[in-house]
Amino acid sequence: MSLIDKVVAAVMPPESDAARAKAREDALAVAQPGTWLAMVLEHHRQIEGAFDALENADTALTRRAAQKWLATLLTGHAIAEEVTLYPALASHHEKIRAQLAYQEQSAAKGETAALEELDPMSQDYVDKVAHIRGAVAHHMYEEESTWFLKLQEKASSPETMTRLTKRYDEEFTRYMGNDTRESVMRAAGSEMH
Repeated sequence: MSLIDKVVAAVMPPESDAARAKAREDALAVAQPGTWLAMVLEHHRQIEGAFDALENADTALTRRAAQKWLATLLTGHAIAEEVTLYPALASHHEKIRAQLAYQEQSAAKGETAALEELDPMSQDYVDKVAHIRGAVAHHMYEEESTWFLKLQEKASSPETMTRLTKRYDEEFTRYMGNDTRESVMRAAGSEMH
């Protein structure tokens, strides 16, 4: 964790697990099945699971494979949001939130890529994963507690909801293709032999 990250963390401590759980619960309560918001929340759950798999990996090989899956999932999710939801935020008078969302996702992609430079069994690697997870958890909290609830409220016409849902799903699917956790981890494992 950089000195700047430590200062920011001290001045602005992360929200509590209880606050995150409440935000998720509130978002789930308004997310209609099959809509963009429901898909986002499911992807957030999958991302948390990918972090769990990475943190629980006990060999360099399994850690790198889990890292590959996390990076793939984060990127597919980010692309879908960046192409669909952040422009919608901006067009519904939330430009500052949209800009912050782009910046946070860009930083997460860079930090995740930096993992490749570290020994996967080192403390530096473990610390960086914890830092990335904290940043991603905060980003998801912002989306679930305010950003996407505001978007859901402001862009609530059936036509807009249908368009956002279709586009979000298309962009996520376009990036992910047929990739699954198992296929990405299997491929990552074979690359390392």
